[in-house]
Amino acid sequence: MSNERMEFLGDSVLGFVVCEHLYQRYPDSDEGDLTKIKSFLVSRLKCAEYAHDAGLVHLLGVGKGFTTQRALPQSVAAAVFESMIAALYLDGGLALASGFIMRFVGPHVAATERTGHQMNFKSVLQQIAQSTQLGVPAYLVLDEQGPDHAKAFEVAVSIGRRRFSSCWGSSKKVAEQAAALAALRELGYAAGEEPAVVIQWPGGEGARDMTRRTSESATDSTPSIDPSTDASASDS
Repeated sequence: MSNERMEFLGDSVLGFVVCEHLYQRYPDSDEGDLTKIKSFLVSRLKCAEYAHDAGLVHLLGVGKGFTTQRALPQSVAAAVFESMIAALYLDGGLALASGFIMRFVGPHVAATERTGHQMNFKSVLQQIAQSTQLGVPAYLVLDEQGPDHAKAFEVAVSIGRRRFSSCWGSSKKVAEQAAALAALRELGYAAGEEPAVVIQWPGGEGARDMTRRTSESATDSTPSIDPSTDASASDS
């Protein structure tokens, strides 16, 4: 059977298993947040990593074209992992394939969870701002463009007298999350790129305990205000 056909099937099974796992694991996360995590977990980079973790790369016999390369290309290693998933699915069904997938993907889901935010940067910013006595974050809608059915919004976070970099989003909620992350970066509490952003909680070990409470906070718990409202009003 063609390896490309196996890769095609394995990719679909991998996506389904990971999506179902995230759906069950994060019942309060919306589609956008889940999509970011899923895209990271099933990326070529991660699938190549899973292939190495599973010991599949060392079992490969490669042609002369690969003998001069120091390492197997990530795309080939990722394809091997996906093909193995397809083989397990065809031979033993979804349960067998799912068990294999989660053996390698599961620890990376847990690592993403340990970053302590599950993509809810508004909640993280509110917790940090309150714990460090910066004030209450307020979200300023600076601009909006496009037709009503496809409008984009520019939002910036204001805390006290300080306003942080603005961000655009396809909805106010998306723009607010992006603006909250921008503020966390400028404050020095966020590092890395989505969806593997690491929150650097203030105060050491004790502060990291807050990561368990982050996902319990409501996404829209911080106030949104009209751009005409004076930013200093957020101090009250």
